[in-house]
Amino acid sequence: MEEKVLDYVLVPAGLALMMAYHFWLLHRVMKHPNKTVIGINAVNRRFWVRAMMEDVSKNGVLAVQTLRNNIMASTLLASTAIMLSSLIALLMTSGSWDKSTFLVFGDRSELGFSIKFFSILVCFLVAFFFNVQSIRYYSHASILINVPFRKMSSDEHYQNLTAEYVARTVNRGSYFWSLGLRAFYFSFPLFLWIFGPIPMLLSCFVLVFMLYFLDVTFEAVSDKDHLKDEELGS
Repeated sequence: MEEKVLDYVLVPAGLALMMAYHFWLLHRVMKHPNKTVIGINAVNRRFWVRAMMEDVSKNGVLAVQTLRNNIMASTLLASTAIMLSSLIALLMTSGSWDKSTFLVFGDRSELGFSIKFFSILVCFLVAFFFNVQSIRYYSHASILINVPFRKMSSDEHYQNLTAEYVARTVNRGSYFWSLGLRAFYFSFPLFLWIFGPIPMLLSCFVLVFMLYFLDVTFEAVSDKDHLKDEELGS
């Protein structure tokens, strides 16, 4: 019973740590995007879309090829996610795995192992869904980015709306790709949960520490500079 208590205490603590970090990151992206890698990349993608659409005849092939590379990256992650989901589902339904082979310090019940494997399965299915949505947006953007918006209308407001819509489409594809990658990251603590709640909690601390340095930029960029960048990219 004491070992089960560790699962009831340490596992929610690890999940709460992960959720708290990502809520903090979301707030940071919304309020201070210039201090996050996600926000800076979003602004630079706006610049890139605008530059590609300025001269479609010269940049059309480059733009489509770049988006195709992104589609291939999302396809690879989606294929990996669905393959791992199938493998986990097979392990759950076949019952061929032996619990005695795991060095587990925690809940060793049949229900406990089923919950652990099901959590990993859900994680990979979520990763598959996000990457499929990323492919969807990138596919739309590969057509929209070649629209000759300057020839279609002389209205500058209409031209800006067209370029901004394409930029939002590209950014949404990138956001979904990032979320799919986060789901893969999230699967590491869940996988280590198989071996006990202590490795799971430790992996949550290590993962949050690593993600902080991947998500936060330490370059000095003021909020005024960010607003200017958004105006130039819109």
